[in-house]
Amino acid sequence: MRFSSRRSAASLTILALLLSGSALPLAAKTDPAAIPAPAAGATQAQTRPWLYENSDVPIDTAWRFGTLPNGLRYAIRRNGVPPGQVSVRLRIDAGSLMEREDEQGYAHYMEHLSMRGSRHVPDGESKRIWQRLGVTFGSDSNAQTTPTGTTYALDLPQATQATLGESMKILAGMMLDPNIVDSAVDAERAVVLAEKRESDGPQSRVSDASRKHFFAGQPLAEHAPIGTVATLNAATAAKLEAFHQRWYRPENAVIAISGDIDPALAEQLIKDNFTSWTAAGKGAAIPDFGAPDAKLPATAVLVEPGAPTGLTMAWLRPWKPHADTIVYNQDKLTDMLALQIISRRFEQAARAGGSFLQANVEQQDVSRSADGTFLSIIPSGDNWEKALSDVRAIVEDAKATPPSQAEIDREYAQMDMALAIQVENSPTEAGAKQASDLVSAVDIRETTVSPQAAVDIFRAGKPAMTPAKILESTQRLFSAGVFRALLVTGKIEPGVDAKLAAAVAAPVKAATNARLADKPVTMDDLPKFGAPATVLSREQVGLPSMETITFSNGVKLTLFANDAEPEKVRINVRFGHGQQAFSPTKPVASWAGDYALVASGIGKLGQRELDELTIGRRMGMDFDVDDDAFELQAITRPADYKDQLRLFAAKLAAPGWDPAPIARVKTGAIVAYDAMSRSPDAVLGRDLNWLLHDKDVRFRTPSRTEIEALTPQAFRSTWEPVLASGPIEIQIFGHVKAEEAIQAVAATFGAMPQRPDTPVPAANKAMRFPAHTTVPVVLRHKGDKDQAAAVIAWPTAGGFALQKEGRQLEILTQIFNDRLFDKLRSTEGAAYSPSVQNNWPFSYESGGYILVTSQVRPDRIAYFYDVVKATAADLVKNPVSADELQRAVAPMQQLLMRASTGNAFWMNQMEGATHDARYVQAMQNMSKDMLNVTPTDLQALAAKYLVPGKSWSATVLPEGVAAK
Repeated sequence: MRFSSRRSAASLTILALLLSGSALPLAAKTDPAAIPAPAAGATQAQTRPWLYENSDVPIDTAWRFGTLPNGLRYAIRRNGVPPGQVSVRLRIDAGSLMEREDEQGYAHYMEHLSMRGSRHVPDGESKRIWQRLGVTFGSDSNAQTTPTGTTYALDLPQATQATLGESMKILAGMMLDPNIVDSAVDAERAVVLAEKRESDGPQSRVSDASRKHFFAGQPLAEHAPIGTVATLNAATAAKLEAFHQRWYRPENAVIAISGDIDPALAEQLIKDNFTSWTAAGKGAAIPDFGAPDAKLPATAVLVEPGAPTGLTMAWLRPWKPHADTIVYNQDKLTDMLALQIISRRFEQAARAGGSFLQANVEQQDVSRSADGTFLSIIPSGDNWEKALSDVRAIVEDAKATPPSQAEIDREYAQMDMALAIQVENSPTEAGAKQASDLVSAVDIRETTVSPQAAVDIFRAGKPAMTPAKILESTQRLFSAGVFRALLVTGKIEPGVDAKLAAAVAAPVKAATNARLADKPVTMDDLPKFGAPATVLSREQVGLPSMETITFSNGVKLTLFANDAEPEKVRINVRFGHGQQAFSPTKPVASWAGDYALVASGIGKLGQRELDELTIGRRMGMDFDVDDDAFELQAITRPADYKDQLRLFAAKLAAPGWDPAPIARVKTGAIVAYDAMSRSPDAVLGRDLNWLLHDKDVRFRTPSRTEIEALTPQAFRSTWEPVLASGPIEIQIFGHVKAEEAIQAVAATFGAMPQRPDTPVPAANKAMRFPAHTTVPVVLRHKGDKDQAAAVIAWPTAGGFALQKEGRQLEILTQIFNDRLFDKLRSTEGAAYSPSVQNNWPFSYESGGYILVTSQVRPDRIAYFYDVVKATAADLVKNPVSADELQRAVAPMQQLLMRASTGNAFWMNQMEGATHDARYVQAMQNMSKDMLNVTPTDLQALAAKYLVPGKSWSATVLPEGVAAK
């Protein structure tokens, strides 16, 4: 059962359209009364539409279901989130499990060929057509192949009957008659092989080993969607055509459409474009995916040099088709609750500094091949046997004794809250999610229901969620089926296979001390505040209904009270000076703050007590370090946001300093440390930001010695002054009453003593770019010998004085990126994912850059640099064409429009605006600055910034391998 929802118009739509410069979408201009209602019985009279056969769950009547005479099934619904967009998902029931042994990778290969072109579209042209319609390639148009299916996704902005009709024609051509010819097959082979090469590495080897061990004896074990080098090299147009004929058939296809368009019109477009789809002969039957085989080895060990030690256990049962009934779903929810009780016990034990850093358990239906309970463990050190024993003891206790009613109530409240939030937020659920959820339900042979129906089903099942029922679920989840265990270790250990087999078979005593006692905590347990502040000023700023409020203690509030996202409130507390508070030359323990600062508690309340405080409520605490402020963030709701403010204010006023989170974050950093040298991407993740900032220590990954040396005292000495620093800027954007929100801030942050604003040293505001390199800096990784990465960057600027240039560089880099994609990926297959990024920091006057990165083979590094430099030189020498400019501007315009229909966009733009009014102006001018750009403007920007004598470059090579 999957959840979906209805829509209602967002009140920020007009602002979004003003920002993007777009006209109102066709659907938005239409008088609802003039839209023909669905024919009587079109949805309601279908007692059980095709999705709901063999199910008694409530039908989501927002969907309009149908089946064409050729067997293609479809579902359509109206949804105006975001306004003007129509989301299409076309799923083919053909994944890697449908491949024969000599066809491994063909389902994914077909996905690539279909996206290249068809009888309606020349090779490679579909991407350009959609770009002209405002579609961003990779996010708005994409495809994915899994073991059980292939899904083509299109999010069409500002859709009209004409543009949706054109898009449906293209999609139909991709299905009926893709460009399966030798030239296209050969060209795409290089792309698929590049994708395989770039995805290979420690993570993929662990994934492959897990799949082969857990599903040994089943097709899933040997059928990864990417295929093998041998089968991909052996692929021909004739072989791929044969695969296409067997599986790309209308009876194997489902189309889901959710968007801002009349469902009757969308239905007619499906009929116009797909009714003629026929396939010769009889389609292939879905093969037998097998069942877990108890006769095969139960344990296995993978040695992956540098990988953190990890252990996964699985209790596997055969996957069977089932009727997706109310009772079935209530039983699944009961199973989920049982496992959440155990996961919470794991987390409590890990926080106490035990033998494991983390453990969690979940139930998964995997690729219609197994119904499994999967338990993963990350040991705190090398003693994985102790970690395994301790985790097994907690499971054994859960199997032996029912949970307390308090434990059940705790997890029930959390699950109920999560489902209730989906109901509250259903008016703003995106059409893209609804369309994706529906085809995902088809994939697992289940249904979708509305959020309200999901809550009703869950609550109706509560009486059955007794301690005895939870115990029965736990025993079944950990006892039935075939057992498997896989140990991943970074070093060779003699006799480890026998040790693992013995460890999982050893008797274990139930850990009766793992249960969480009932420990009521209320908001009254938080530290108290003084008298509320008074309001000194209240002014409109930026947009209609957006205000800046200044309180008597210096706290400032940006308030945007609106119902664009019903029942959702976004809060961002910005304080101090963020990254600028730290020296560029003297390292501090800033790296540990992300986790440990939140986990260290408030006053006398630790993390466990704070968990209890927020059970059943939408409250949280995320911490981040921005360029010019530290941030505490949460998404909450009208019923909880005032207490969320109290929680944040208490964190600043009376922080706790529990040493346990320090030990845990240190252990986690040490466990993951060696993995940062095992692949090109990992090395870049570790070092690139530091190098691009000329080795500014604020961007440096700490050494192992620094991590090990961190003490609770050193951590506190770094962060205590930070939490006490000013100024304080609060942002509240969302579904609140303005007067109540102002009072809530006055009673919390306004009740705190005034904080001094310590000036930032000039050195801390300086951002540097490294000196020009004539030869790339060489970094080394310890992974695969055929993997490398290449980087080249050019310095730009930063700040507000040249903000128009900073915005227009987004368009230039998009064109740059598109050209590299066409050359390096589509034409040459030299790299699968070249990327061009623009980084322009408004908080600094310098430090911006244009960055080009890509994975590439070591023998193609020189070619990569030749292509990049030649492309940059051409952008300097020649103006871009009008078509190329449109294909960059149109998607950017649509991205702006869609993003700006939600509060998160405006909140991000207004960060820092209470202290620097230039942020307001930058927000108001964003669309004009970015989109009103000419080929001459872009050529001038390229000439100014893509200067060969200022570039910096680096390569990441395997140890012992030279670049070519």
